[in-house]
Amino acid sequence: MILYERTTWLKMVFRVHGSVVRRIWPRFFVTTLIAAALTALQTDPRFKISLTVAPFLITGLPLGIILGFRNSSSYDRFWEGRKLWGALTNQCRTFVRQLHTIVVPPQGEAEGAALDAYRKEMTYTLVAVALSLRMHLRRETNREELGPYLPAGDIEALATEASPPSALVHRLGLVLRRAASEGYVHPMHVPILESTLAQLTDVIGGCERIKNTPTPISYIIFIHRAVAVYAVLLPFGLVDTVHALTPVVVFFISYAFFSLDAIGDELDDPFRHSENGLPLATLARGIEIYARKRLGDTELPAPMVPVNGVSL
Repeated sequence: MILYERTTWLKMVFRVHGSVVRRIWPRFFVTTLIAAALTALQTDPRFKISLTVAPFLITGLPLGIILGFRNSSSYDRFWEGRKLWGALTNQCRTFVRQLHTIVVPPQGEAEGAALDAYRKEMTYTLVAVALSLRMHLRRETNREELGPYLPAGDIEALATEASPPSALVHRLGLVLRRAASEGYVHPMHVPILESTLAQLTDVIGGCERIKNTPTPISYIIFIHRAVAVYAVLLPFGLVDTVHALTPVVVFFISYAFFSLDAIGDELDDPFRHSENGLPLATLARGIEIYARKRLGDTELPAPMVPVNGVSL
């Protein structure tokens, strides 16, 4: 995700970093070139080719509405993804707090190594849940980052899991059951911890739903084709109306339509590793630092620093 400061309107107009211009410039360059060539040919009576502007007025409005609807639905996916990761952060903080307020020594016993071991195991597994969810959503296969938090055998086993973060939540549940059986969790408090794990599972499932259910490809193909055909044929409808200014008008109209189309593509998958994607690595690192600090670790990982203004 690109981090930026509010600045003047004029600076935002001419800003390139963060816009889709670098992705779409070949498209509106070609359409503008076609418009320029057609305008030049109109000076020769033998190449008098033109259409009326009416078809483009009729189709331009519904095409704009379709693009607006597509961008709205894509932004809904983006914002839902951000809310899910906000919920993940909150639930992880809640679970860490519960480890220190609910997971306690049996009555009459003092805190000792066994309790510390339970808290550390569950905290480290929780951190692994956040890190593995980021890897899962971004299709990352290198799990060396989980090395400090999980045994090597458990990391290798994640390669065969359809949902590695869900498998780790299951592992958390097993550790919780073991702690409860040894008296470190009161039976009345088990449902409280289980509720937090259930909410973690809901967050993971929500993220997987967004990742595994893209916008139907038939809809994407239709929009791409409709925008391309409209932009390519537009000069033929304008040349008899605006004459020499046809390339200029086509440039601005095609830029607008191609930009709306590309913005929809950018927002459709909020978890991908891109400039305008959600900063999953930064969010996961924040969970990692918070959980380990509550545990009392002193050698904490450094917060993620934006690279060229982009939060990863």
